[in-house]
Amino acid sequence: MGIMTRFKDIMAANFNALLDRAEDPEKMIDQYLRNLEQDMASVKAETASMMAEEKAAKRKVDECQDEMTKMADYAKKAVLAGNDSEAKTFLNKKAELTEKTTILEKSYAMAVANSAKMKEMHDKLEDDIATLKSKQDLLKAKIKVAETQSKINKLGAGVESAGGNMAAFNKMEDKVNKMLDEADAMAELSQPDEADDIEALTSKYDKNETSVEIEDELAALKAELGM
Repeated sequence: MGIMTRFKDIMAANFNALLDRAEDPEKMIDQYLRNLEQDMASVKAETASMMAEEKAAKRKVDECQDEMTKMADYAKKAVLAGNDSEAKTFLNKKAELTEKTTILEKSYAMAVANSAKMKEMHDKLEDDIATLKSKQDLLKAKIKVAETQSKINKLGAGVESAGGNMAAFNKMEDKVNKMLDEADAMAELSQPDEADDIEALTSKYDKNETSVEIEDELAALKAELGM
């Protein structure tokens, strides 16, 4: 593929559409820029060549016009010297140079057009590369933002999961606390009542007092009977 055809294809490409279809936009834009930079080297060389041809064509036109001027001057001098035949020789040479100049001017005009076209392409490609590089930086920055957001989302999901685990832990803790409370209640119910203890103790001593009284009464009865 010629450089001109390749250049036209690149300039006609819809860069945004290419990005939309790309599986990896960052790699795609890097490759696209590499292609443009390779083409830029060729366009630059071609532009320099066209500019050199333009200068060479202009130089040939100028040289031919200078020769025409010289021939006209020599013809005048020959006429003044009375040498008409020599004057005709100079005029014939001038006519040949005039015809040659016409051809050289056409070549020069074509060289100028080609050089201008290549310079326009060079400048356009240079601007496009700069624009794409700017887009490249912006795209990479957006990719970094997207990656960071993705990490944040994953961390957020982890935190939510941890929150769920904490809620389950709290629920289990409540259940254990309830079991402990129930066990404490059962233990409390199993302990004897303090009032019952007092009654048992007083009844014990009351029973002892009754026994003493009976023993004393029995002894008095025996004394009365002389026993």
